[in-house]
Amino acid sequence: MPRKEVFRLHRTRIRAYTKGDMGEQTQSRVVPLKQYKRTKIIATVGPPTHSYEAITQLIASGVNGLRLNCSHGTNEERAQQIAWIRKASQELKKPVAIIQDLQGPKIRLGDFDGVIQVQKGQTLRFGYNADLKETGVIPMQYDLSTKIKRGERLYLYDGRVRTKVTAVRDGVVYAEAENDGILISRKGMNLPDTDFSGDVITEKDKADLAFGSQYDIDYIGMSFVQTASDIEHMQQLIANLGSPRKLIAKIETPMAVENLEAIVRAADAVMVARGDLAVETLPESVPIVQRKIIGLGIKYGKPTIVATQMLASMTDAPDPTRAEVSDIATAVVLGTDCVMLSEETANGQYPIEAVKIMKRVILYTQTHTPVQVVFHSTEDHASSRQLAISRAVISLATNIQAAAIVAETKSGATAIQIASERSEFPLIAVTDDIRTAQQLALVYGVKSYLRPASSEAALKLTDFLRHENILKKGDIVVTASGRHPGVVGTTDTIKVRQLD
Repeated sequence: MPRKEVFRLHRTRIRAYTKGDMGEQTQSRVVPLKQYKRTKIIATVGPPTHSYEAITQLIASGVNGLRLNCSHGTNEERAQQIAWIRKASQELKKPVAIIQDLQGPKIRLGDFDGVIQVQKGQTLRFGYNADLKETGVIPMQYDLSTKIKRGERLYLYDGRVRTKVTAVRDGVVYAEAENDGILISRKGMNLPDTDFSGDVITEKDKADLAFGSQYDIDYIGMSFVQTASDIEHMQQLIANLGSPRKLIAKIETPMAVENLEAIVRAADAVMVARGDLAVETLPESVPIVQRKIIGLGIKYGKPTIVATQMLASMTDAPDPTRAEVSDIATAVVLGTDCVMLSEETANGQYPIEAVKIMKRVILYTQTHTPVQVVFHSTEDHASSRQLAISRAVISLATNIQAAAIVAETKSGATAIQIASERSEFPLIAVTDDIRTAQQLALVYGVKSYLRPASSEAALKLTDFLRHENILKKGDIVVTASGRHPGVVGTTDTIKVRQLD
């Protein structure tokens, strides 16, 4: 919907939400504090979930964020999906983050008929928009001859066919096959040794950004990030469009792994994009990279997302494998903010069941296992005022055995910092900003409520939670607030309240 319509909808929604909460329960069911899932769920919208009913079911089943994949579908479909998500979010009184996932320089084979049989030792030729029938050169959608060099690896069809470049002449890339296999039209190409620095934002990405700036989107997913400068370039493009979107850096290349800490510091959030990452790097390195990303996210207070094949078997089967359940539980124990479903909800036969299984695993794991993972902070981070306040809030809550922590926040920074400490206390954020409430939907352990800015916002919210029996008589709540409600960066007051 156009930006004017977005603002009109925001005014309507803030009136609706201030009559009730923007929490995880629906209108007909109140979720006890101890049943809040701390690790959030993101689902990808695709043909099986392209309806208002399906999106409503996804959100009601436990989804906190919905991903719109710009590699597939049309802008018209995405506009409809955004409208459905916001309508369902309002009906269920639950904040939901929308992620516009840009395609990036996804390099694919071009169009050709049939299947190409490949034999080990065979020389393959690739050319930009080549005609296979006339020239015998395999078409590709990107001119690799300007980037790739002799001796570099070129993997095809998700790594099923592995080749090494032997020459680049007259716009044609020559490569020797290292194994038998087949090639099919439009399948992906991975280049783990090739440097794409400065060329990761495509014209399609820019067009998709312009389209997305007119709609109610919370996060932009940036594909094939190489360096922190890529992040800064994208953030400038977003700022030029006057957009309040936050940026998710997708880690899926060897160069991104090399520049990991700088990328995490530059981005607003980070995704472990395990699909391409496993092809571009060693598969056995992915669990270690995943742990590093989660650790750095906690260290710098940046939300992290673990993605790809978490419940891959549920694309076609109603039940997960034991390994998949363990994979989700491991991500929860490590302290990731979000786990994500891709094919399972975009093309799978059991999208709602996959969300329900994921939620069950999250809740069981956080109930039966300590989920805190300790990572050492830098001196600069440890000395920050915001971190000191966050730790004081948690320490006080621990000493007095509080039932919950309530944080007043305008930008979400206070809630994110408290969440990055990975305490076991239910963390409730109260804000007057719809965008902040939606973006906090992806942050570990945070449950958001939308209320007008006020010096008594936290007090009024705890009264509401007491009235709804979410909190009970005698519960102790620790609140973090500021002397200037609705102003970013003014959190300076900690209070303790025992409910009557």
